[in-house]
Amino acid sequence: MWEAAVIEQQEAGQDPVLTRIGQAVMLLHGGDREEARNRFGALWSEIGERGEALHRCTLAHYMADTQDDPGDELAWDLRALAAAEGEVRGDRQQSLRALRALFPSLHLNLASDYVKLQHLDAARAHLDRARESARHLKDDGYGHRMRTAVARLERSLGEV
Repeated sequence: MWEAAVIEQQEAGQDPVLTRIGQAVMLLHGGDREEARNRFGALWSEIGERGEALHRCTLAHYMADTQDDPGDELAWDLRALAAAEGEVRGDRQQSLRALRALFPSLHLNLASDYVKLQHLDAARAHLDRARESARHLKDDGYGHRMRTAVARLERSLGEV
């Protein structure tokens, strides 16, 4: 869902790490979850916890989508959020705009993870954060998709 923000960042600097992530995402979307997971794992080994925040955030976000266990999916989504929050708190300008645009998706993914794990209070807390951060998105395709996804999850949780 957040491909637009990442692609914009990638095109601005022809970022080779984001290119490699994008290649693995294509495998994931093509149905080869295992190969995508293997490639994401290799990339994570290269960049690790000290890599650029946008790389860590994007990689962890997509690695979550390759997990079979909801607890593992949650762990990767939490890594993605931690990378984005650490960068924003540090107020480093590199990739900052792209990271801010990802917050609705990050919180929406976490809300969904917590629903799967039957932790509904945590799900609602992240849904609230997704809703709030989605208010700051542009009125474009990505912003519309995020607000629609928030509304869909709200309905499924009976909050409308």
